[in-house]
Amino acid sequence: MSDRYSQIVNAPILATVARQVGLPQPVDLDRFQPGKPVISGPVLSGAAPGGTLERALKGVLDEIGAERAGAEGKAKALVFDASGIADSTELIELQRFFYPAVPRLRHNGRVVVLGTTPALAGSARAHTAQRALEGFTRSLAKEIGGKGATAQLVYVEPGAADQLDSTLRFLLSPRSAYVDGQVIRIAEGVAPAPDIDWDLPLAGRTALVTGASRGIGAAIAATLARDGAKVVGLDVPQAEADLRAVVEALGGDALPLDITADDAPDAIASRFAEGIDVVVHNAGVTRDRTIAKMPEDRWTQLMEINLSAEERVDDALLDAGLLNPNGRIVCVSSMSGIAGNSGQTNYAASKAGVIGMVESLAPTLAKRGATINAVAPGFIETQMTAAMPIGPREVGRRVSSLSQGGLPVDVAETIAWFASPATTGVNGNVVRVCGQNLLGA
Repeated sequence: MSDRYSQIVNAPILATVARQVGLPQPVDLDRFQPGKPVISGPVLSGAAPGGTLERALKGVLDEIGAERAGAEGKAKALVFDASGIADSTELIELQRFFYPAVPRLRHNGRVVVLGTTPALAGSARAHTAQRALEGFTRSLAKEIGGKGATAQLVYVEPGAADQLDSTLRFLLSPRSAYVDGQVIRIAEGVAPAPDIDWDLPLAGRTALVTGASRGIGAAIAATLARDGAKVVGLDVPQAEADLRAVVEALGGDALPLDITADDAPDAIASRFAEGIDVVVHNAGVTRDRTIAKMPEDRWTQLMEINLSAEERVDDALLDAGLLNPNGRIVCVSSMSGIAGNSGQTNYAASKAGVIGMVESLAPTLAKRGATINAVAPGFIETQMTAAMPIGPREVGRRVSSLSQGGLPVDVAETIAWFASPATTGVNGNVVRVCGQNLLGA
């Protein structure tokens, strides 16, 4: 739905008044358009002494044809290799790079800080210094959000520098427009990274998307199909007409099925008897009430859809060996599962459970040469949020660094990055798609 507040405070006559009284003035966010470069504008990079990722960074920037920023002028992105910081006294290198660089950052700019996984940094002091990068990056994200700019921290395990490519492409591009203030952890790849057509990274791969008939699920299906996947959309039989309209327009197939049915796991396994590459667990519902007014059936129905059915489907596919090599499972959690939300004890429990499923299955899938990750959306402009009372809806939009709600495509782009066969070093991550928002949704 339209964001009338943004239209009003950015209108020519009222913009000056809004600025003078300190009202948030959301910036229109750049989003991905096919045929456009990964990043349009100069990239300014730097490194602390002793950094280990500068060579890998240079390789990625060369591959994407990034323009390098000079000593003066604006920059579209700032990338700093902080992996060499091994003591708290060396954190001054952050100030030395960003103090003159941040004023040069353009609207819709990108900041990426690269570090070493703290627990593997080599000493207690190095661990301390690397952990400090999280506070720095999240605070910087809040400082630059008014420009529509974002900041992320990427921890890279020793020996995993060759896994940076897919993640840097995502974070530097408009695909990550509503991902902000996040910490992403990269390990050694669980499978050899194949040669990638970056325009069609999912070509030749089959993807199952549950809850695909509308909203975020429909956006996920469209984005995966855009990237080359053969999409099979699943939703309840009552939504079959809408489901077919979505997936058949993408050249995909519809699978009308209630995932909570006793025979659903076997039916899904049978449908993908030849194997499947990407499973996206998007289906979910809300059944909001405070716990004191929560009957058992209301709790159970939600938990079955949002969590238990996902576990059973995963078991059926994995037990039968149907997840293909370098396969992907991507789950949709929620900010409610991280921050909690009044009246959503059942929903928050289910979405926190999804995070637990990702954490517990990541080592198992790594042994199979596959990955599992999750997105945690914040306030996304959907039919559900459009039905909220105006007060909570406006709060949901404004209490973020970007001062606006996200779009379903923002969730879909993050899932497409997880789903890429090139993203082999990202496993067990939960990435918020929330504009750096801490309101459960």
